[in-house]
Parts: sequence; structure tokens; C-alpha cells
Amino acid sequence: MARLLDYVYIFATIGLTVYGQLILKWRISEFGPLPIGLWEKLRFLLSLFLDPGILSGFAAAFLASLAWMAAMTKFELSHAYPFMSLNFVVVLILSGWILNEPLSLHRIVGVGLIVLGTMVAAHG
Repeated sequence: MARLLDYVYIFATIGLTVYGQLILKWRISEFGPLPIGLWEKLRFLLSLFLDPGILSGFAAAFLASLAWMAAMTKFELSHAYPFMSLNFVVVLILSGWILNEPLSLHRIVGVGLIVLGTMVAAHG
């Protein structure tokens, strides 16, 4: 049972990483495109940085790195790292569902191949 609980660190890393990616995309898309002028870009990026949602995405990335460090104390990298391919699957599904991004057959097959390749590499 204790070994099973060690996987919480890996899945916390995945969950926090996915959250960070989704919240960053959602909040950034609310701000519109990057301006052309240098000063406008700097002002735009500063306003992004001060957005609470974006700050929560940065916090999630930091917490994900802490969870990953904890996972590294429990597992060999070659065992734990293949789980990170789940990020591709979860982001693909949730970006289609939450952000209404197109979910094409090509994307599904592509992510499936990434996962399959990761599984083959993990067992090899």
C-alpha cells in the first residue's frame, strides 16, 4: 500500500502540469494577441504576469516540480518519466472539452503514437 501511495507524487506532477498549461492558455487567450511594438509587448506581458490565473499557473508549475522531486526519491527516472506522456493525453482531451480546441483524428492518432512509443521505450 505504501508503494501505491508513492505514485501520488507522479500523478500530482501530472495534474499540476496539466492545470498550469490549461489555465495559462485560457487566461492568455482572454488578453488577445501579442502587440507589435516593443513597449506594448512589455506592457502586455506585465499585465499577463500580474493576472491571478496566470500566477496560479506559475504556482502549479512550481508545485509540480516539488512533486516531481518527491517522486524522484521514490522511483527510478526510467520508471517514473514515461508517466509524463499522460500529460499529452489529458491536455488533448481537456483542451478540446474546456477550451473548445479542435480534436481531430490526426491529433488523437499522434498522441496515441507518442504514448505507444513511450510505453515501448519504458519496457525496452
